[in-house]
Amino acid sequence: MINFIVKRIKPLLTVTIIGSFVAGVVFWGGFNWALESTNDENFCISCHEMKDNVFEEYKETIHYSNRTGVRATCPDCHVPKDWGPKIVRKIQASREVYHMLMGTIDTPEKFEAERLHIATREWKRMKASDSIECRNCHDYESMDFVEQGQRAVKQHSVNIEQGKTCIDCHMGIAHQLPEGWEEGAKEAGLDRH
Repeated sequence: MINFIVKRIKPLLTVTIIGSFVAGVVFWGGFNWALESTNDENFCISCHEMKDNVFEEYKETIHYSNRTGVRATCPDCHVPKDWGPKIVRKIQASREVYHMLMGTIDTPEKFEAERLHIATREWKRMKASDSIECRNCHDYESMDFVEQGQRAVKQHSVNIEQGKTCIDCHMGIAHQLPEGWEEGAKEAGLDRH
């Protein structure tokens, strides 16, 4: 009797294990595909709130067009590269999708009314992460101080000593600073001196 049960369970167990493995691979592949599909500039500007507001001003910056031809896209600055922090940021971004669906920022006037709040939240996030997205391209250790201007060398040297991060000085580098930005900078814990 026991041999009969073992003979029946063995194939079922094998099918269950193989099926679970295949289902896991399919789930993980689909999840990763969805994650990467939402990590693309075209996805970021697919809603008119981003396309008509911040994307238009970003197109006028050095991060969009420069002599080297290197372009930093929306996810390069707003989505961490490491998997764990990327997942956290994607969960946080669901709030942005919610506000898009609710029409919170669907006109230029509504967007401007929320701009300081949105910017302050982003500055806080970047300060807390030590501007990790910036450092993917602009790491202090990789900077060539010989090629930088005297003012930049002096300021970067002081910032290294004081443990400052990129966003402390470079807020507004890719987007217009909102009205009242000084208060937002203080709230975000930024030190612009």
